Amino acid sequence: MGVLVDSQKEGFGSSWGGLKNLVRRKQVDCAHTKRLDNHQLAKELTIPHLIAVGVGSTIGAGVYILVGAVAREHSGPALTMCFLIAGIAAALSAFCYAELASRCPSAGSAYHYSYICVGEGVAWLVGWALILEYTIGGSAVARGISPNLALLFGGENSLPTFLARQHFPGLDVMVDPCAAVLVLIVTGFLCLGIKESALAQGIATAVNVFAMLFVIIAGGYLGFKTGWTGYEVPTGYFPFGVDGMLAGSATVFFSYIGFDTVASTAEEAKNPKRDLPLGIALSLSICCCLYMLVSIVIVGLVPYYAMDPDTPISSAFASNGMQWAAYIITVGAVTALISTLMGSILPQPRILMAMARDGLLPSFFLDVNKHTQVPVNSTLATGIVASILAFFMDVSQLAGMVSVGTLLAFTMVAVSVLILRYVPPDEVPLPLSLQESIDSYKLRHNSDAQMINGENPAKSPGDPCLPLLGEKNVAVDCTVVEKLEALSSCTLDEENRRKIAGWTIMLICVGAFMLTFAASNLWFSSLIRFTLCGAGGLLLLSGLVILTCIDQDDERHNFGHAGGFICPFVPLLPISCILINVYLLINLEVATWVRVSVWLMVGVLIYIFYGRRHSSLLNAIYVPKAHVDEIYRSSGAIL
Repeated sequence: MGVLVDSQKEGFGSSWGGLKNLVRRKQVDCAHTKRLDNHQLAKELTIPHLIAVGVGSTIGAGVYILVGAVAREHSGPALTMCFLIAGIAAALSAFCYAELASRCPSAGSAYHYSYICVGEGVAWLVGWALILEYTIGGSAVARGISPNLALLFGGENSLPTFLARQHFPGLDVMVDPCAAVLVLIVTGFLCLGIKESALAQGIATAVNVFAMLFVIIAGGYLGFKTGWTGYEVPTGYFPFGVDGMLAGSATVFFSYIGFDTVASTAEEAKNPKRDLPLGIALSLSICCCLYMLVSIVIVGLVPYYAMDPDTPISSAFASNGMQWAAYIITVGAVTALISTLMGSILPQPRILMAMARDGLLPSFFLDVNKHTQVPVNSTLATGIVASILAFFMDVSQLAGMVSVGTLLAFTMVAVSVLILRYVPPDEVPLPLSLQESIDSYKLRHNSDAQMINGENPAKSPGDPCLPLLGEKNVAVDCTVVEKLEALSSCTLDEENRRKIAGWTIMLICVGAFMLTFAASNLWFSSLIRFTLCGAGGLLLLSGLVILTCIDQDDERHNFGHAGGFICPFVPLLPISCILINVYLLINLEVATWVRVSVWLMVGVLIYIFYGRRHSSLLNAIYVPKAHVDEIYRSSGAIL
């Protein structure tokens, strides 16, 4: 482990220098880095705020529509099992998010974790994909609000003329002023402050939850009154078999997307080590329970084959003589969409701010308002772009692109947990301004090294004998020979363990891709499919066995803000999470991947011509983690 690694001296012209840029990692935010950063967000959020953000961002209008399509095409009465299995799959990612959010409580969510654990190149792609996800997602949600609002006012064309949708035949464009206005209103709320915007989202979420409770209670009453006719079907509980139920689980999995918004507010939580894991866990649990209870009621009121795929809940109540219930359900759908819209726009300014902090985006996105402590420039930029898209474009055909950002983030968070446990970063980047302190510290410890080797430099006899810079596990009270023997043997074993763990994590990712790709592409010949599936499964199983057998890194106990939530069942849980998310990524439509690839290529060009040249790690000096505090002390910084 070297004392100094100056990324600028490696040279951008060489291929190795370029690769070094892609894998350079930043430091977990600590007292030192936060003192150097004046752009801090307000710590205002408690557990109720985080639950409101998580539930509001997760439960969208999809539950009011999705249950009909999935029941008719995939699950039948087993719809409840679909939501349960999807909830368990989402919980795997939630566990990984909970540990990283409590250890690295800073803005940026999956982008931030990837930058710390994997490297700058992957972090940039994750952040760039998340920007696409939240922009398209917010615009798509906004376009869905105006039709539901029109229903509340009496019909499809009941909105005022200046808010109603207008079609321009010559341009073949359907503009939606209502969607654009709603995005701007939500953006204004988000600029007022995180506590105020969380309160507004909490109110909208409460109305939505009450609407869902009405569906559950009133639907349960009707079910007991009519004898649950939906379950008395001749095809049984699994009319499409277990395969159909699993396909339905993959579909409804995306109804759980949104809990990661809680992680994006990590820097604004009052007690992130406790509140973030609880906020993520409770919001996901509440959503899963509501989804399952609603599905139990709806598939019991109407046989699955008779459900309306567009308005399954309203039609189920109407068929039992409760047409007026459609108004309550529509109110729930509108408030769900508004809450989801806030949850879609809220994380993106924080990701833009985090990327600007790291120098990968212009400093324009970095400014934080002194009074509201909100990244106003980033919030306004996000709202304006989303408003323009919602006004001009029907982004429903682009909605699949939202899934790519989410699944990519889920995958990299699981990989980051494995890296944190087995090969956490052992070197920390320090700014070039500390060069003098680092040189002084190095010189002092070189003198200590000469003392160990038998030389006698001028040195006060009362000074303690410290280990060599970059070398660990040398006992101070041992003889010189014992020190050197312990140093050589322990360092060699530790280096081998880290190398084995690092290669194993990489091969696990390769194995997950091979297995899911071969299993999902039926146009392969049987021989090729079975060969690739076997090789991928062998890599996954071997990786699981190896990581289970070797020791986890001792530094995992001190990584980041230690003492928070610890993800259980490592390495099995993160590996399962990687496998599930890669499978869902592979099964997205080809057209979706083509569009996303174009967006990612644009991101690569921006990184090449701007990001890598302005990165805060451009001139960073890497030193062993164990010596960082001492270097800051010698520089005069107050700990």
